[in-house]
Amino acid sequence: QVQLVESGGGLVQAGGSLRISCAASGRTFSSYAMGWFRQAPGKERELVAAISKNGGTTYYTDSVKGRFTISRDNAKNTVYLQMNSLKPENTAVYYCAAGETGARLRLGVTLYWGQGTQVTVSS
Repeated sequence: QVQLVESGGGLVQAGGSLRISCAASGRTFSSYAMGWFRQAPGKERELVAAISKNGGTTYYTDSVKGRFTISRDNAKNTVYLQMNSLKPENTAVYYCAAGETGARLRLGVTLYWGQGTQVTVSS
């Protein structure tokens, strides 16, 4: 069992930056691909970014490429999402998730979820 706890969300002005984190319990963090999903009001949950078990491969949805960066520190059991040049449409609850592979995360197949952290971007 893996528990995921997100932190770092908050209110930021458009054009600003925010880094959110997800700390995982357990000793097997490096056994999982990790992803950040988001869900805006009235919209379906979508995968924003994913990273492979060793951090060597990353994936981004088109709308955040060049602005968001996913990274992980396996020694700290933590995955991060650095968000730059934020836009009001990035407002959502951001969830981290663990999966068997990045490919399965892209299919929406996840093993564990965090509770989410709210990111609000004001115009």
